[in-house]
Amino acid sequence: MPKTFYLGDIVEMKKQHPCGSKEWEIIRLGADIKIKCCGCGRLIMLERSKFEKDVKKIIKQNIPEEKA
Repeated sequence: MPKTFYLGDIVEMKKQHPCGSKEWEIIRLGADIKIKCCGCGRLIMLERSKFEKDVKKIIKQNIPEEKA
């Protein structure tokens, strides 16, 4: 079963960023996923398949509330 990701989630990646942080915030979802380093603010864009392979765990999940 594939993991479900939401905008604003904080994820831990397998590899450490050169700034020393492993935590990234998801800021765009789609076929490609854009993430922002929580340490230095660098933005990178990854293919969804590569992103899902490189994520170690979800640190903080931002589940949106259902709109009535």
